[in-house]
Parts: sequence; structure tokens; C-alpha cells
Amino acid sequence: MEWIKHILSQNALWTLKHFLLCIFLQINSCSSDDLSQRAQNLMESHPLIDGHNDLALQLRRIYKNRLSEINLRTINTTRTNLNKLKTGHVGAQFWSAYVLCSAQDKDAVRLALEQVDVIKRMCKEYEELEFVTSSQGIENTTKIACLIGLEGGHIIDSSLAALRMFYELGARYMTLTHMCNTPWAKTSGGSLHKFYQGRKSLTDFGNEVIKEMNRIGMIIDLSHTSSNTSREVLAISKAPVIFSHSAAFALCGIERNVPDDILLSIKKNRGLVMVNFHTGFVACRKTANISTLADHFDYIKKLAGSESIGIGGDYDGVTGFPEGLEDVSKYPLLIQELLRRGWQDQEIKGVLRENFLRVFRHVERVRDEQLNLRPSEIEIPEDELSYSCRLDLRTFQHLRGKSSGIQERSIPAFTLAIYILSCIYVF
Repeated sequence: MEWIKHILSQNALWTLKHFLLCIFLQINSCSSDDLSQRAQNLMESHPLIDGHNDLALQLRRIYKNRLSEINLRTINTTRTNLNKLKTGHVGAQFWSAYVLCSAQDKDAVRLALEQVDVIKRMCKEYEELEFVTSSQGIENTTKIACLIGLEGGHIIDSSLAALRMFYELGARYMTLTHMCNTPWAKTSGGSLHKFYQGRKSLTDFGNEVIKEMNRIGMIIDLSHTSSNTSREVLAISKAPVIFSHSAAFALCGIERNVPDDILLSIKKNRGLVMVNFHTGFVACRKTANISTLADHFDYIKKLAGSESIGIGGDYDGVTGFPEGLEDVSKYPLLIQELLRRGWQDQEIKGVLRENFLRVFRHVERVRDEQLNLRPSEIEIPEDELSYSCRLDLRTFQHLRGKSSGIQERSIPAFTLAIYILSCIYVF
């Protein structure tokens, strides 16, 4: 009889364990469903502002900017289309006007203008999109707000006038460098290109660029800049700055990420790190998952506060993304993971949009406080440039022929040099 009682007791114990396991699984399932619904609700009331998307680059690379040949609602050769943006609850998107570093000192301005053109045409042709240029514009629209970010200071060809004109065309942030130094600022990726190798951080003209960006209301983006450049900018900028698509250096120690001391400076500056999703930036390897990415959010929150965090997915600019976050429709899964980790609703609302809107409003306020200042007329010193095809209007010689009827014209330096050499040869 004892052995029968033993079997019955063992069966009862197994039954109890099985019962408790079933309850746990049901609770866990309900909890997961609840988190998913919470994430959806938060994103419906606070649509995401994403700081960096390179769809425009792919439009050039794959389609030569011929919008007439594609349907952006359903395009599947990219990680971004309009239907996926709506599924991902994206309420505002900064589209990157990106120009290769190899265009520096050549036709970077023209190429950037073409990218601005395709972005503006895209936003005009699709009723789901609306081109905006202000924080109020983001808040007022019921569509997906389109904004432009210039990726790489080489785009302005060391010209404050060009910077102002890009602002007039609607660009609202500029990344000071890409993967190459400019004549006035140092990149985090200086070894990839040989431009202006002597640069240490920010030159005197670079200081003028920062001041003029503050004056006109263009957001300063420090992604891609060297740590020393970032530190110098943070020391002089009157307005908050952003990293439009970077992550935490402590968790992935590459130069593109933000070290701890700069994270603390961002907190003091009341700026923003918009976390990049690229596996190479969040995991320092080719593979990652949502948890790996969420670790960066937790780390920056612990050091600089949740108010210092935004999202800059970098979709269509890189090839590797965490498992589960393969395209722009998957943003809710990240928000769900943050909720699972105990992030409060108010913190999530900040990450989604309120933090960026606070930064944008502050940048606009600094602009409005300087309305009495005249545009800067400072030009970069010629000896800081290393190419000969830039026309120097300050030393241009003019020939005037009143009696002979010769029209006023200018002689390029190269032509003048050839003429002098030919005279020396003849005589």
C-alpha cells in the first residue's frame, strides 16, 4: 500500500507543478500581449520622430532619383516604404541628404542639392507625407512629417553662405563631418579618407560654422565627428546638439559611438543621443537582437537620463540590423522591450518624440534670441584649403579696356600661370 501512496503523491506533485507552469505561461502570455498593446497605444498617441533615414541615398543608388519609376508605398528593394512607416508608427522622419566623401572639393554642393530636390519631390508627390521645417510643423501635421538633414559638412564647401541657403531650402540639421575630415572639423573616421589629415578637432572657421548654425536655427549633429570635435562644439554651442544616429561607446567601443564624458556633457547641454540600430554600432559584430539594442537605451538612461535619448534607426544607410528590427515597421517591438524592462510611459513618450521636440524648440528659441545679429561674412582662409579649383575672388585680377572695347573679364589663376610660364619660355 505504501508504494501506491508514493505513486499517488508523486502524481499529485507533478500535477501541481504542471498546473503552476500553465498558470505562469498564461500570465506571461498575457503580460506579453499587454506590453504589445501598451506599446501600440503609446506610439499611436506619440508617433515616433526618427533622426536618420537614408532612403534618399538608395533612391539615387538604385533608381537615379527617378521617382516616376517607383511606388514608395510598396517599394521592396529598401527597408523603408510608406506602408512600413505607418505600421511602425513613424510620425516624423529626418531624411538624410547624403553625399559621398569622395565628392569633397569637387561637386558636393550640386550632389547635395539633387538629394534635397528628391526629398522635397518625394514629400510633395505622396499625400501621406508633409514637408515641414519647424517643431510646430511636426506637431501640427496629421501626416508623416518630412524633414531634411545634411549628412557631412563637406556639403557646404566651407561656405557659410551655402550653409544659409541649405537652411532656406529646408535643411534643419547638419552632421558636421561624415567619414572624412573637412577643412574645419575632424571626423571619427579619418583613416578612411585622406582629406585634411592635419585636423585635430575644430578650427577657428569651424567655430564660426557652429555660431552661424546657432544663429540661423540649424541643429548641430555630432554623429561621425571625432570625440575632441564633439567636446569643443559642446563647449561653445548656445543651443542643444544631437547625435542623430550613434550609440554608447561603453557597450561597443568604436569611434562612431559616444563616450561617457560626452554623454554627461549632452545631459548638461540638454541635447540628445538618437540611438543607431546598426549591429556594428550596438554589438560590434554582424549580429544582434532587440535586447542588445535596448541595452544601449538602458545605459544612456542610467548615465544621462531618459530625457537625453531619441531614436535614429539609420535604415537604408547600413546593411546589418538586429534580429526582429529588420525594417521601419518593427519599431513597436523595441518599445515593447523597453516597457518589459520597466521603462515608464512618460520616459517612452520622451524617447518617441518629446525629447526631440524639446531640443528643436530650444534651437529655435536660440535662433529667435539672435534675430538682431547680421549673417556672418567670415570666409575660410585660403591656406586651410588643399585644392586649386576653388575660385579666389579676393585676389582676382581684372582687365579693363575702355578705349579698345575689351569687356571686363577675369583670368583664372591656372590660366594666368600658364600664360606667365609661356612668356618665360619664349624669352
